[in-house]
Amino acid sequence: MSFWSVAPLVLMLILFFLRVPVAYSMIIAGAVYFLANPSAMDIVMLCQKLVASNSSFIYLAIPFFTAAGVVFNYSGITRRLMNLAELLVGHMKGGLGHVNIVLSTLMGGLSGSAIADTAMETKILVPQMERLGMSRSYSCVVTAASACITPIIPPGICLILYSTCANASVAKMFYAGYIPGLCMMIGLMVLNWLISKKRNYAPSREKRGTAKEFKDAFIDAIWALMVPFGILAALRFGVCTPTEAGAISILYSIIVGAFIYKELKWSMVGDILVESVTATAGVMFILAGANVLNGYLTWERIPMMISQAMIAGISSKYVFLIVVNVLLLLIGCFFDGGAAMILLAPLLAPVAEALGVDLIHFGIIMCINLTIAGFTPPFGSQMFTTCAIANCRIEDYMKDVWPYVLMLVGVLLLLTYCPAIVMFVPNLLS
Repeated sequence: MSFWSVAPLVLMLILFFLRVPVAYSMIIAGAVYFLANPSAMDIVMLCQKLVASNSSFIYLAIPFFTAAGVVFNYSGITRRLMNLAELLVGHMKGGLGHVNIVLSTLMGGLSGSAIADTAMETKILVPQMERLGMSRSYSCVVTAASACITPIIPPGICLILYSTCANASVAKMFYAGYIPGLCMMIGLMVLNWLISKKRNYAPSREKRGTAKEFKDAFIDAIWALMVPFGILAALRFGVCTPTEAGAISILYSIIVGAFIYKELKWSMVGDILVESVTATAGVMFILAGANVLNGYLTWERIPMMISQAMIAGISSKYVFLIVVNVLLLLIGCFFDGGAAMILLAPLLAPVAEALGVDLIHFGIIMCINLTIAGFTPPFGSQMFTTCAIANCRIEDYMKDVWPYVLMLVGVLLLLTYCPAIVMFVPNLLS
């Protein structure tokens, strides 16, 4: 292995630690390699690769679902889901913490973005949680932890990224996300209840909602609840592709917001477009940068060498899975989750398949790992998002975060070594 085989990786890591944006770091590292080795790929082809990386039909699902999530926020659908969640769990100890967790689960079927969910719930729920006596740091931790559920519930962006990178079925990845997302929700709610009981955090409601209140809230929110189930049914019966489902979600959200709830106005179009483009651009730019870096990795045959080394060194799939879990949790603390998925899925998925691990099961493991890492110190993106919006000190956040890290890692290990839980819905619908 020559100097130029490893130099781009070293350069990329240096740029990461200098806090250069992830996309720029990958593009610079890949460009340096190809400029130093023009025989591998000339700069014109490199630019073409950069542009072409986002032309995949599957990748179009990302801006579509992102835009749909933004429209849902403006149309009043998010508020109705929150009202429903409060009626369901607001009367319990730590009521708004439970509302936070349930709302993230419901939002998974609408936005699929952990960062978007973190930002939205920090603005709406953290001030209310503080008002009811919860500490600001604990409120931020619950918000960031609950956002880990959102990308796992279809149409999570990480599910789409893995499917593309590992050549796995997008529809089956969507099917597989429901039960793991619910497992994470239950685990977080149990932990929130225990901590709230210990700290005597008050519920947000004095008593359980009446049957009439629940019925009215359910009817009011049913238009939103139809989205995840509609996507599931459409994919199951071959009505549309995941990308087409994203486009339909936008149209659906506009119709509901403008004509049913009548809260979506023409004056909001500019803000919706700006938020959608801003949220999408970062992800798509990372995809472009990762594609450039993948060009270098492929040319140097690094993925093949890593795969061969891991297969030679690890013969048990159970040992492999625990090694992957530790590796991804560590890497995810320093890397953007999307970038890590794009870089590592092509490396690890073939090894997993060779050792007898189902690609869909492995994809869920990867997604949960990288999502958990997004809310853990020192560089978790959800951590920075909620602390910045709520003006919470990182030091205070770190004091409350570890029980939630342990809980989510516990759920991760359960799903890792009980693949039947993950594969139940895909096997049922296949």
